[in-house]
Amino acid sequence: MKRRIAPLLTLLCLLVSLAGCDLLSAAPPDSGAPSAAPVTDGSTLAVHFIDVGQADSALLVCGDDAMLIDGGNVADSSLVVSYLDQQGIDQLDYVVCTHAHEDHVGGLSGPLNTCTVSHVLSPVTQYDSKAFENFVKYTEAQGLEPEIPDPGDTFDLGEAQVTILGPVAEYSETNNTSIVLRVDFGATSFLFTGDMETKAEKDLLDQGADLSATVLKVGHHGSDTSTSYSFLREVMPEYAVISVGLDNDYGHPSDDVLSRLRDAGATVYRTDQQGTIVAVSDGTTVTFTTEKDAAPTPGRDGQTSPQPSQSESAQETYIGNLNSKVFHREDCPNLPAEQNRIIFSSREEAVEEGYTPCGNCKP
Repeated sequence: MKRRIAPLLTLLCLLVSLAGCDLLSAAPPDSGAPSAAPVTDGSTLAVHFIDVGQADSALLVCGDDAMLIDGGNVADSSLVVSYLDQQGIDQLDYVVCTHAHEDHVGGLSGPLNTCTVSHVLSPVTQYDSKAFENFVKYTEAQGLEPEIPDPGDTFDLGEAQVTILGPVAEYSETNNTSIVLRVDFGATSFLFTGDMETKAEKDLLDQGADLSATVLKVGHHGSDTSTSYSFLREVMPEYAVISVGLDNDYGHPSDDVLSRLRDAGATVYRTDQQGTIVAVSDGTTVTFTTEKDAAPTPGRDGQTSPQPSQSESAQETYIGNLNSKVFHREDCPNLPAEQNRIIFSSREEAVEEGYTPCGNCKP
């Protein structure tokens, strides 16, 4: 029988339950969707957001099944292997490379080399990088090939159900090719979006995808290119987890994204502050334990939907340049000629359409 969760983690969860420790719990939001399938075997879904710095890696364990989503950078490979070993895992039912960038695929070579793997998912089978080539090499060494999933595909992970939501279109931007998946366990759910940006978010919304989730793994390390207001209005997470490096060069997470998450009422956990974060669902509630003692950023009590920014509330318009794909405030001295203008009703709309803010008027 496959050994999945180390005895220490099992004992910790039992002690937490008996002692009633002051851990955050939440019932999932009412999305109006049909009732979720009940959990019948008394199992839990444990989601480990592994601290791999400015990169991404998450381990999901449900019953005797396990799935690894991304593996961090190449330099994180041994860390991820060590973490799997600590959890008593030597077999992975699914390995998911959300997209081909090194900070997601780079560390997967180690687990593919040390664990027995049943399925490997990826949005592409070829990408011009050594990290991705090694990912394919070790996948083939398992006697497997990377499988490209389609939106709507589903599979079981123990008593949890995994649904592939995206990508729903073809993209030249690698971030937007990210596999998007939701994991449902009882009445709770987890949404993983890789580095998907606002363009792909909008396409998912236009397709009517069910994005509601109890826990959102925030896209693109909290970059302001992702996690738009319109996207958050559909997800409405109770909790958000950001995988991000301490004092990283990108300025992640963005203050704008943190503001949106606060407006959405989400309690925010960050690997740069809390270290490795473990969320455990019993099918009804989700409880969190963290490697470090730093408290998460609490959500707003009673907040029911993301609120528009001050500029959106005032319905300020923005003017884009059809040629340069830059957008401006109405009073900017660098406005384009009339025939080259496009009008946006909000800053968010301009960003979602692929326009970048003017460096002069800083809209």
